Amino acid sequence: MSPLLLYTLVYHTFVFSHGQTNSISASSCILQGLFEPSFLANGHFMIGGLFPLHYRVEMFHPRAFRWAQTMRFAVEEINQNRNLLPNFTLGYEIYDSCATHVGGQRAILAALNGPEEAQSAMCSGTAPLLVVIGDSGSSQSIVVSGTLNQQVRMYIIFTHFQISYFSTCSCLSDRKKYPTFFRVIPSDDYQVKAITRLLLQFGWKWVGMIAEDDDYGRYALQGLLREFRNIGVCLAYYEMIPKVYNQRRIHEILRVMKQSTAKVVIAFAGEGELYPLLKEYMDQNITGIQWIASEAWVTASIFTDYLLTVNPLRHPKNALVQELWGVLYGCFLQTPNGTSQNFPQLPACTGQEPLLDTVYVDTSNLRLSYCVYKAVYAIAYSLHNLISCEPGKGPFQNSSCADPANLYPWQVGLLYVLSVKMPFILKEVNFDEKGDSVPSYDLINWQRDTSGKIQFINVGMFDGAKDAGKELFIKEDVLVSVCSDSCTPGSRKAVRRGEPLCCFDCVPCDDGKISNQTDSVDCTPCPEDYWSNTARTECIPKAVEFLTHDAMGLTLTVISVVGACLTAAILLVFIRHRNTPIVRVNNSELSFFILLSLILCFLCALLFIGEPTVWSCMLRHTAFSITFSLCISCILGKTLVVLAAFTATRPGNNIMKWLGPKQQRVIIFACTLVQVLICSVWLIAAPPFPFKNTQYSRSKIILECSVGSDWAFWSVLGYIGLLACLCFVLAFLARKLPGNFNEAKYITFSILIFCAVWLAFIPAYVSSPGKFTVAVEIFAILASSFGLLLCLFAPKCYIILLKPQKNTKSFILLYSLEFNENIIIKCGINLSLLILHL
Repeated sequence: MSPLLLYTLVYHTFVFSHGQTNSISASSCILQGLFEPSFLANGHFMIGGLFPLHYRVEMFHPRAFRWAQTMRFAVEEINQNRNLLPNFTLGYEIYDSCATHVGGQRAILAALNGPEEAQSAMCSGTAPLLVVIGDSGSSQSIVVSGTLNQQVRMYIIFTHFQISYFSTCSCLSDRKKYPTFFRVIPSDDYQVKAITRLLLQFGWKWVGMIAEDDDYGRYALQGLLREFRNIGVCLAYYEMIPKVYNQRRIHEILRVMKQSTAKVVIAFAGEGELYPLLKEYMDQNITGIQWIASEAWVTASIFTDYLLTVNPLRHPKNALVQELWGVLYGCFLQTPNGTSQNFPQLPACTGQEPLLDTVYVDTSNLRLSYCVYKAVYAIAYSLHNLISCEPGKGPFQNSSCADPANLYPWQVGLLYVLSVKMPFILKEVNFDEKGDSVPSYDLINWQRDTSGKIQFINVGMFDGAKDAGKELFIKEDVLVSVCSDSCTPGSRKAVRRGEPLCCFDCVPCDDGKISNQTDSVDCTPCPEDYWSNTARTECIPKAVEFLTHDAMGLTLTVISVVGACLTAAILLVFIRHRNTPIVRVNNSELSFFILLSLILCFLCALLFIGEPTVWSCMLRHTAFSITFSLCISCILGKTLVVLAAFTATRPGNNIMKWLGPKQQRVIIFACTLVQVLICSVWLIAAPPFPFKNTQYSRSKIILECSVGSDWAFWSVLGYIGLLACLCFVLAFLARKLPGNFNEAKYITFSILIFCAVWLAFIPAYVSSPGKFTVAVEIFAILASSFGLLLCLFAPKCYIILLKPQKNTKSFILLYSLEFNENIIIKCGINLSLLILHL
């Protein structure tokens, strides 16, 4: 590899745009120093490449090294393609521009000078260089473009075209100032529009801006201000980062940022200019600011950390690659003499070092590498179209085609680069009238993965080729750079005490409330007849609960029917044996009335099962109260007859004539009539009605019968209780009468059970929830009915069915004669009257 020399040119020889030379006064070129290319490969058509392989922030720039390697790869790929530039090859000269204006100008001048300048006393011509790819920064590209378009006294010195892969300043779109500048990355005019659309998308109206103090930053500021006026966004402040590090200025910028109420900052700067500011920003632990990064630094590796993976590499040969190896692995590669050329202080490498997961080997972020790749192919397609043209067609309609052996740089660029179209797999690439490529931006979001490593996540796209208002697309599901994850529907945000508003907990909605949107601040209560579903995302009709034919309802139904059937069976037994002494002595007529009323009592329990309606609500309470009043009235009449029968056996007592069958019927009718009147007033004044109870249980509607009037309800119960108490008192007074004829003790036990059941009913009825309230009422009806039935009629059925020998006149008389004389004397029972009664 022959070293190239750098000269300061004293322009005495001028090259015209058509290749003619014109010698003016002669002088000599002054040699300034050696400057050889980093990579060199010969070919029929030579391409120059400018890359910032060394950077002001990093001693070595691995990302720029990858760009250079991409250019080499693209050239080699094209040379192996038989369909593109057949019979011709591309060559390249790649120089390190060092990311500075001086470095860029030195590199381009070295590329333009031929390889024989070391032996030449004059700058007699240019190297066969057709196009230059570079530089990276806009400021450096402005210097390079100015050098390539030098004019002295109307004579053009250089007319080489330049294609940049990373210079985005809108100023470079000026075709008058920069006629030979092209780029494969969109102009900042498009990036400014993309940023303003992003601001509108998120409703950010109050922002700050930081830019580097050069054309790149100033033109970006002008573009943003122009767009802000159209969309109503206000700029809180703008600060310029000095090109030369100034700690005092950095602190001033950070002070402005902290004092401003703007929490969104747009940063248009290269990574080298921005690094000192961001480093101080992190050192001061400033938080609460949303950064919007320009393409110049959004994927810069210097701001992120990387992990290690194991993958052995062979020793590289190139000196620049050796430097990369030293930077990545912290060791030096031995030269033949056993020393290191670049890192003499480092230990020797073994060749088995683990491959660092750096930006150089990270294939997930190849955006700028792809721009370099496109630039090389743009040149290749331009050359291909040029050497394969047909006279009179295309750009040479009025002239002949170019000679591949004697091409001029202006031919390659001016006539073909503007019209070239490259059918790449990703997207067709073309240029507009300003030399800019059609804009398309990826929206990159920095996200930290589980290992703590920063990942560049593609969260959307801005496509400038689409209609206005449709350019921006955001994949909101991957935007997870938040303090707290979004609250899903069914929950609400609860701000953490002492933390910013963006830090919150997601609290599930309470029962009966929903949220059907993401990040709901509050949950919405459901209407009265609705309830929240399990996910708390929608209101659904509440479940309606009432005592129906479920397990409990069926059980109570069976018991009720069994009780009614059992009572009917006893009634049939009594009817069949109505002429036997045991039935006749117990007042068969009243017994029949009691059994009939008990059948009604068992059956009225069925009215409480099923969905409440207007008629069922009125009927269930009135039927229950009237049937029980009839039953207790019959028992009361029977108690009076028993008590009067033994009282009437005393001499001179004529009470039985007042308790004959007619009088007994009157007593029963009168006592029942009182209850009928109470129920009538109840039904007229405030009848029971179906009622949706939503107070006891919030998650369901309890469909029940409201009593309408609590006074009427407790009045009917009170009246039944009054009759029962009167029966109990009278039966208690007759408890010591002869056992075979004394029903009083059975009445006492039955009424005692009846009263106990209904006294227990009161607290259970009040405290039972929902359908259990009705179940308690049915249980009280059935329990009291069974108590009356069994206590009053089970002993008689036992004698009638199992002990028929006791159901005779002789047995009853014999038993009566053997009755305790003291009881007979005390009671004054006249046995002759008793025998006549039988």
